[in-house]
Amino acid sequence: MTRRILKMGTRGSALARAQSGQTAKALIRLHPGLEIEPVIIETSGDRFASGRFQESSGGANPVQGVKGLFVKEIEQALLEKRVDFAVHSAKDLPERTAPGLAIGAYPEREDPRDVFVGSPGVSWARLPPGARIGTSSLRRKLQLLATRPDAAVVPLRGNVDTRLRKISSESLHGIILAAAGLRRLGKSEIRAEPISLDEMIPAPGQGALAVEIREDDRELKDVLAPLEDPKTRTEVECERMFSAVAGGGCSAPVGAFARIEGRGISLQVFWAADEKSPSRRWTKTLPDAGLWNNLATEAAKVVRP
Repeated sequence: MTRRILKMGTRGSALARAQSGQTAKALIRLHPGLEIEPVIIETSGDRFASGRFQESSGGANPVQGVKGLFVKEIEQALLEKRVDFAVHSAKDLPERTAPGLAIGAYPEREDPRDVFVGSPGVSWARLPPGARIGTSSLRRKLQLLATRPDAAVVPLRGNVDTRLRKISSESLHGIILAAAGLRRLGKSEIRAEPISLDEMIPAPGQGALAVEIREDDRELKDVLAPLEDPKTRTEVECERMFSAVAGGGCSAPVGAFARIEGRGISLQVFWAADEKSPSRRWTKTLPDAGLWNNLATEAAKVVRP
């Protein structure tokens, strides 16, 4: 390739830097001599998570569409050619890719499940009555309350380390996190219990990374090609299509998990219109993984009449 130095856009959180750093190292191993310069970009989602959004937005409420706020400024930097590519958590991406941009690669997916990190002596299987559980995800909250209606859900913001500290500082019985985040941060010492998919379906794209580029950058597409995991792409795109058709984002709590098994593909979904509406779950398997878009569309029509 003619460019030997590439600028990589990423958020500044410890998790985002870990994810983008791992991606950069993989690319350098694949292309010796390549240099990658990280460009840290603060997003509106970062300001919201830190409580500074209202100051910078004139008091606007960012609840609607907050998912896109974690990538908006990075995508703008891509379109303006201030960075060459960006590394995102796939679950942070809007359901549809912005015009002029494309996902150049989906590396192999990490564990997509949610996990429970409990206070000393507390396990997911033996939560005490009225357990105080920390999460700001409405998807997690509704699925938790479906099996444990007595639980008290405590809103939780901040990065992974901040949330872990709040188990003690806010007297929580535990918190719910993504397994992939803990793994990528190297927190193997944390006792994290995977939550069964029968109890909690993850967010669309959870556990996967998406490397975003400008749609017309053919040279960079070739550079990223060795990172691509076709299985992950099909599964994540199936989940994202379900979310797009069903009406996902942050206005409706959505869960989706697609899995290719042999030649077939299965899809488990969770959907609710809002916190007060009845939720729906649905699962189906098709014998041909090439029909993933049909499966996603059918799922959306079933759960959202």
